[in-house]
Amino acid sequence: MSPYIILILLSSLGLGTALTFMSSHWLLAWMGLEINTLAILPLMAQHHHPRAVEATTKYFLAQATAAATILFASTINAWATGEWNISHLTDPTAITLATMAIALKLGLAPMHFWMPSVMQGLDLLTGLIMASWQKLAPFALMIQMAPTTHPQLLTMLGLASVLVGGWGGLNQTQLRKILAYSSIAHLGWMIIIVQHKPQLTLLTLVIYIMMTAAAFLAFKFTSATKINTLAMNWSKTPIITATTALTLLSLGGLPPLTGFMPKWLILQELTTQELSTTATIMALSALLSLYFYLRLCYAMTLTISPNTNNSSAPWRLQNTQNTAPLSTFTTATLLLLPLAPLAQALIN
Repeated sequence: MSPYIILILLSSLGLGTALTFMSSHWLLAWMGLEINTLAILPLMAQHHHPRAVEATTKYFLAQATAAATILFASTINAWATGEWNISHLTDPTAITLATMAIALKLGLAPMHFWMPSVMQGLDLLTGLIMASWQKLAPFALMIQMAPTTHPQLLTMLGLASVLVGGWGGLNQTQLRKILAYSSIAHLGWMIIIVQHKPQLTLLTLVIYIMMTAAAFLAFKFTSATKINTLAMNWSKTPIITATTALTLLSLGGLPPLTGFMPKWLILQELTTQELSTTATIMALSALLSLYFYLRLCYAMTLTISPNTNNSSAPWRLQNTQNTAPLSTFTTATLLLLPLAPLAQALIN
């Protein structure tokens, strides 16, 4: 694909997200979501592989359904109240429809079925855009809607997403599907706290994007798409392999890594809101996700690929990929936990 076309598509992605960020009117927000969706479709199908075309079609159908439902919900609310303002969503039917439509756009359980198969059909860089940038605009709408949304509905979506994200990733061997289920689980943590403290949702989203970017870029650097290929990385790129294992543990939320910060603060806030049962279920369900992260770490660090002479260095070409983004995101993923008191002061 021509660099000029890629520049236009990435600019359109930024334009759609910015338009949704700046809009308080449902029609403008809907236009931003549509621009965002249409801009990423050529990037998804650029390799003309049958799996990529299938993933693009599934993504388009899911996003078009969600966008149409958002438009329908906003029309119902405008008919009932005369208001097109996003924060003035007061009609109960419109609130439920809009919440479920945004959940479909994000890939929250039980509307998550499109996400693993779509992620599996994409290359790693496009998958990174799907798992990070494409979550920003729907979350901007969800944060504006949070004060008027049904608390029980958000809690059920959050719990279902964390449980499905943990269970679904247990028997996967494809790294992109594992990261898709990881995304579903992290979205559950974000959505369950948005009604109580939206600032904490933003902090969790930023940290999740950093950790996911580090994981995707590490897999891109080593050209790994399956668990079996991770076993061959230790003899080729030992430093990248070690930092990738730590990145995956950070995604699992283990201290003293950065990923522990949002889970800790969310559980603390849920306990403060006297939702101890919800906090306990969330903490226990995090163990499911941690298990498949540990599977990846085991494959990378404790499994040696079968060969005749492990001491001989494998022949390979010099890697010419730019490692600056990978090193930046990896450093942030591993070392930001000491800034937790500052983050807590900012969100309070």
